[in-house]
Amino acid sequence: MSIQHSDVLYTAVATAENGRDGRVATDDGRLDVVVNPPKAMGGSGEGTNPEQLFAAGYSACFQGALGVVARNENADIAGSTVTAEVGIGKNDEGFGIIVKISATIPNVDAETAKSLIEKAHQVCPYSKATRGNITVELAV
Repeated sequence: MSIQHSDVLYTAVATAENGRDGRVATDDGRLDVVVNPPKAMGGSGEGTNPEQLFAAGYSACFQGALGVVARNENADIAGSTVTAEVGIGKNDEGFGIIVKISATIPNVDAETAKSLIEKAHQVCPYSKATRGNITVELAV
């Protein structure tokens, strides 16, 4: 279910120059980075790349969703981490991405950890946005 413009609480604004081989900056100046294709894709690898930026955003958002779920379940996720691996490769339409989300939750057993990340995957806005569009693998 999508939200309406009147429901928006915050809007991030970023502008790219020269696509994958240039610069990306936010309107507030908090993020201003050089982007270059990684060496694996024939680039210099000197800057960051869109996949790294997506992985950073997805892992942070997923960690937040995990916190929401943990509070609702009275689960202790202190010391937990979420890692997002974003791969890019060729597909029938040109290029596509694939994601693996891994969570380490030291204060719960494996079954509880698995349940928490599956529920977080239902809550996370990034997961909702990518659902049905790309493969997202969950791991504990």
